[in-house]
Amino acid sequence: MSSDSSSAKPILPGATIGIFGGGQLGRMTAMAARGMGYRILVLDPDPACPARFVVDGCIEAGWDDSREAANLARGCDVVTLEIEQISPASMEAAASYAPVRPGGAMLAVIQDRIEQKDWLRRNGFPVGEYRAVRSLDELRDAVAALGGRCFCKSATGGYDGRGQGKVGFNAGASLEDEIRMAWEALGERAGVAEKAVDLEKEISVLVARAPNGEVKVYPAALNHHEEQILAWSVIPAPLSSEMEVQAREIAEAIADTFQLEGVLAVEMFCTIDGRLLVNELAPRPHNSYHASVRACVTGQFEQLVRAVCDLPLGDVDVVQPAAIANLLGDLWLKDGQAVEPRFDAALAVPGVRLHLYEKHKPRKGRKMGHLSAVGATADEAVALVQRALAALQDG
Repeated sequence: MSSDSSSAKPILPGATIGIFGGGQLGRMTAMAARGMGYRILVLDPDPACPARFVVDGCIEAGWDDSREAANLARGCDVVTLEIEQISPASMEAAASYAPVRPGGAMLAVIQDRIEQKDWLRRNGFPVGEYRAVRSLDELRDAVAALGGRCFCKSATGGYDGRGQGKVGFNAGASLEDEIRMAWEALGERAGVAEKAVDLEKEISVLVARAPNGEVKVYPAALNHHEEQILAWSVIPAPLSSEMEVQAREIAEAIADTFQLEGVLAVEMFCTIDGRLLVNELAPRPHNSYHASVRACVTGQFEQLVRAVCDLPLGDVDVVQPAAIANLLGDLWLKDGQAVEPRFDAALAVPGVRLHLYEKHKPRKGRKMGHLSAVGATADEAVALVQRALAALQDG
């Protein structure tokens, strides 16, 4: 089967969709796809991955196993992904048997933070000051050039605070000690040093684009992080109409430049002086758009299915404001002992729903599920989901 999308035809229900990755994003995509009448196969190295319990078949293999990637695609009509770590060889092997959306060229840019930043800058998109660093000496030079306060991120892998360090924020440590600790946080490997900016808020914008060129851009989501992990998010974000339009235009232009087939989340910083800066790109469903399932006419997981199958894209208008709060593994652990969160207490809060991912080993910082809530306003939705989270913790 050719992966050329120039003469693509809609892939209708009854067909089989393959997913690289069986984590919570793959699980929720599979649940949306099954509701639409598709069969689902996933590839994941974890034999107990969250998607395994809701799909038709699961191939246990690593992201760099091109032979099994080909086997996945051989049994599918289209392949998509829920994680960026797929090797180029695996993407290429799969594309020999089925369309892979989004494609390998786009993924190669995004999965390397140095190349991603360089690509954004080359194509005229607004990014903050940064330097690529490939040694401790280069990190020292970058910190000096960027004014002494930086966030450092590994070039590949790393998320939810892993593979990241900070310089210039610890008054009790010398600058040299902070630089060394940041280099260690990068795994003593290549990364990006980014100049700290004065933030007003963090937002994300999700774009869906089908092979036929149809595009839908979701209203922006407002995101709140704690210890570099998303704590809560709400749709729609409280933005001025001018900034909402600007964020939408930036995200759509990035998707068009890539010739995206699928969905793309564009994380952005809103600075105190009124600028929008692109932070990172994710070519898949995004944690900050879990609330779209309740806030918007079409949730992000159904939209991904529509996009990769070249179906008409769904309406993205907000029906009602909605917020989510992540449930981390810390909630299952107290003083080193296993505890059961009070889900019943959380569900007693009006408008709240519980979403668990069937991960059986809670760990500190691991995303085990999320709560969602709807409200008359974005502020009310956030207040309700935070109230539910407090009830879950305290009973």
